[in-house]
Amino acid sequence: MADPCRLYLITPPSIDSAFADTLARALDAGDVACLQLRLKDADRDTVRAAIDALRPIAQSRNVAFLLNDDPHLAADSGCDGVHIGQDDSPYSDARAAFGTNGIVGVSCQASRHLAIDAADSGADYVAFGAFYCSATKQSEDTVELEVLQLWHEVTTVPCVAVGGITVKNCAPLVRAGANFIAVVAGVWDYPDGAAAAVHDFNAAIASAEAS
Repeated sequence: MADPCRLYLITPPSIDSAFADTLARALDAGDVACLQLRLKDADRDTVRAAIDALRPIAQSRNVAFLLNDDPHLAADSGCDGVHIGQDDSPYSDARAAFGTNGIVGVSCQASRHLAIDAADSGADYVAFGAFYCSATKQSEDTVELEVLQLWHEVTTVPCVAVGGITVKNCAPLVRAGANFIAVVAGVWDYPDGAAAAVHDFNAAIASAEAS
């Protein structure tokens, strides 16, 4: 039996001093596999400060803490791994920064070819998306569910679905075979708060897997 799909959180594009408390409450509200710190517009000192503030909150709850884009800062600051896009550091640099123990994930948009290359190189997971319209994961075209369905025919490397995912629309991705669903606004902008979103996402995942 395949492992259940799990929630993969990505931080909002900007965070304030209150975010640490929001994060702690969210992580205490239900199962979360991973937190990715993604501050695209911040300078390195700001990112490092955010790592120092948020990494202990995640790691103390057995939630893997990944940094977006910067493998050397991620490794130097005690992160569990790094997530890289096609325009970021090459996979070889990310793996060299972490060795065999760190997590390296790779964005592959809708491309099985890019994903297979990443998996063959040793990536710990590949990410496909955007599956729905998203302000965070901008893409000209949305990705078809078939990408997830076909992925498991060629490899056992886990896949992450990303882009515009909400409590209401996550079920098809879960049923199509996503190992993780990555969420930004679907949690942090949830009308009832981030903690309620984590709880409701877990319920939605469990319901989709049971159906």
